Amino acid sequence: MSKDDRKFALVTGGNSGIGKYTAIGLLRRGFRVAITSRNPERGKEALAEIQRRSESDDVECLQLDLAQFDSVRACAERVLTDYDRLDLLVNNAGLVLSERQQTAEGFEMTFGVNHVDHFLLTSLLRSRLVESAPARVVNLASDAHKGARKGLDFDDLHGRERYSAMDAYCKSKLANIYFTRELARRLEGTGVTVNAVHPGVVASGFGRDGDVGGVFKVLVAVARPFMISEERGAATSLHVATSDELDGQTGGYYAKSRLASISKVARDDEAARRLWEMSEAMVAEASA
Repeated sequence: MSKDDRKFALVTGGNSGIGKYTAIGLLRRGFRVAITSRNPERGKEALAEIQRRSESDDVECLQLDLAQFDSVRACAERVLTDYDRLDLLVNNAGLVLSERQQTAEGFEMTFGVNHVDHFLLTSLLRSRLVESAPARVVNLASDAHKGARKGLDFDDLHGRERYSAMDAYCKSKLANIYFTRELARRLEGTGVTVNAVHPGVVASGFGRDGDVGGVFKVLVAVARPFMISEERGAATSLHVATSDELDGQTGGYYAKSRLASISKVARDDEAARRLWEMSEAMVAEASA
């Protein structure tokens, strides 16, 4: 385990898009950083670019497949073994899929990757965050959560009865906000703050790796010229992760580096508690 007084950050999905520029920004601010990548080769390529752009070698890439609990546990163990502190966890990685797929544990893929496996990763690293306090957790959510107007379908969280790409994505982003608010409540008084961010509509690689098709793919292509850059998309994550103005501020949702409103459904604290309890049960059952 390395002993180093400098702040250390873990950024999931830091091999591309917003995550990559979040890592670059953190390195420029003096953090040590570990990014994660599902694909080792892409991770290696991203690492070289991040080092070049940030002019820092204080970054490494850890393999993490957020569709497999074994991979999540291995990544968390690597962090706990190699680093004696964790000042910042940025749950950045995410996806959207045209066709319904499942994780290794049988969860609907969008919900599993965007929520359940990040829930597990954060749970495994929670004690290290508390030990490192003051520390922060930043969850990448989205204004897409407002599209889940009826909330989560707790009887069919995994879209077995019906599935659409946009519906699954919107609900997963609502789950991110519920998770943020409930984790903030549970960590109150520990010195660990938890906030969610909306990065904006970003022209990243999101949805371009063959994961989406049909109408959804056409909509993404049409909208891309009007999207903001990946670097601008990372600005709110970096603000929430590092700004002194946010010391002690927790349970919030930020857009354009300012506190923003969430939907009425997203303010349902009982739903947030219920999702937490169901997430714990999913993890326990899949791990048994």
